[in-house]
Amino acid sequence: MTKLSDTQALILSAAAQRPERIALPLPESLRGGAAAKVVGAMLAKGCLEEVDADLRKGELIWRETGDGHGVTLVATDAGLAAIGIKPEDANTAPAGATDAPTEEPAPNTAAEPAAAPKARTPREGTKQATLIAMLRAPDGATIEEIMAATDWQSHTVRGAMAGALKKKLGLEVTSEKVEGRGRVYSISQS
Repeated sequence: MTKLSDTQALILSAAAQRPERIALPLPESLRGGAAAKVVGAMLAKGCLEEVDADLRKGELIWRETGDGHGVTLVATDAGLAAIGIKPEDANTAPAGATDAPTEEPAPNTAAEPAAAPKARTPREGTKQATLIAMLRAPDGATIEEIMAATDWQSHTVRGAMAGALKKKLGLEVTSEKVEGRGRVYSISQS
C-alpha cells in the first residue's frame, strides 16, 4: 500500500467527495513550493494525474500548459485505493460499460501480496540466519544456546523470534519444555 502523509490523504479524501474526483482546491494551508512538492510526490506515486481542465465547467487550473489551456488534478484509482476507497465507491464520471469496475479491483488485490513482507529471506552469515538455522535443527534451541551463539541478550532473542521471524518472515516458532534442557524453541517444518 502507498504511504501517504496526512496532507496527501486529506487531498485525496476531498477529491473523492467531488464530482469527477477533482483534487482542487488544495487545502488553504498548502501554498507555493510546498503545494508543488506535495502534488509532485503524489503525481510520482500515481495518486493524482494531470488532465485537461474544462474551463466551461469552471474547473480550477493547477498549471497552464502554455498554449492557452490548463490542466487540473484528478485523483486516480490508485490514489483512492491508498485511502481505502474502492473506485466504484467514488464519485466518478459516468463509465461506459459495467466491465470497468469489475476489472479494476484486480490490480488492488494483486498489489496486496506484493506488499506483504513475508517474502523476505535473511542474508547468509548474519545473526538472524544463525538463529533460523538453530531453530530449524532437529533438537531446536534454548534461549541460552541462542544467546551464546549470537552474543545477544535474552530480550533480543525473544524480540527477534517474535518480530523478525514471526511477523516479518512469517515463520511459525513453537516452544516446548524439554526435561533437562528447559524451554526449547523451534521452527515448525511445514
